[in-house]
Amino acid sequence: MGSDQRSAMRIAVLAGGMSSEREISFSSGKNAAAALREAGFGTVDLLDPADKGFLDGIRAGGYDAAFIALHGAGGEDGMIQHLMEYLDMPYTGSDALASACGVDKDLSKALYERAGIPVADGVAIRRGEKIDPDAIVASLGHDLFVKPAINGSSYGVTKVSDAQELPKAIERAFEYSSKVLVESCLTGTEITVGVFGDDDSLRALPIVEICCPDEVDFYDLSVKYVVSDSIHRIPARLPEDVYAQAQEFACRAHRALGCFGFSRTDFIVTKDGPVILETNTIPGMTETSLFPDEVRHEGRAFSDVCAELVDMAIARHERK
Repeated sequence: MGSDQRSAMRIAVLAGGMSSEREISFSSGKNAAAALREAGFGTVDLLDPADKGFLDGIRAGGYDAAFIALHGAGGEDGMIQHLMEYLDMPYTGSDALASACGVDKDLSKALYERAGIPVADGVAIRRGEKIDPDAIVASLGHDLFVKPAINGSSYGVTKVSDAQELPKAIERAFEYSSKVLVESCLTGTEITVGVFGDDDSLRALPIVEICCPDEVDFYDLSVKYVVSDSIHRIPARLPEDVYAQAQEFACRAHRALGCFGFSRTDFIVTKDGPVILETNTIPGMTETSLFPDEVRHEGRAFSDVCAELVDMAIARHERK
């Protein structure tokens, strides 16, 4: 798309929303909006779907496309994508079905396994079900991760090492989701792999190695949005064959969920190879987020990538 075309276009960046990741979403939205303006789009407005006047505003705004920077419920679960389809508006990223599959960690695990991607051992627990902590520990081991099945940014995630800690950890996870996953704690190197492109040009980005400080148990909110080269190491220090396998698994996960445009998949590289944790269908786009780091390391401007996401969204809409 030429610069003259972009200068005449109106883009609505959707950020904020109703999830526990609202403030992070605003940071992503502001960063994406600045990138789109840098790329030459004439009008770029930041809209919050949680505002009462949102529907009237987006209908009356004459927007050519929506750039979705919403994380968590209402953004990554397919809700906003359904609305965009109803409004017949091009939008960035995965469609409603792929979003719903990706946000449900229990469902996505089944799709990963079907695609031949290794997953962690675990059990899903629904609200109201009776739990037997001793039986869970006997099956999965003492070191466990308890997480909401539908949520993001490490909200409600607890690492436990004793059956007595499980009930409280499960109760905390239920504050964020009606379904909870309890999984074996994997030992190895934590990495994340961004994927970018449409069906024909899909490729994996440089892999980021997550180097958590010794004082934290895992990559949680206390370090996730901190600027530090010591936390994000690019490229990851992996053997060449393992590096290639992780990138291939990330592309395979993207396709298994039916994602479009971009995604970011997290893994633990164990002694047996990469084991998938989850796929983010709308990766964080703040100044300290992982996906923009990968893009920059590849040698591309974040503004160009955001512009391409809009181009892909419009092309997909035209194909329909």
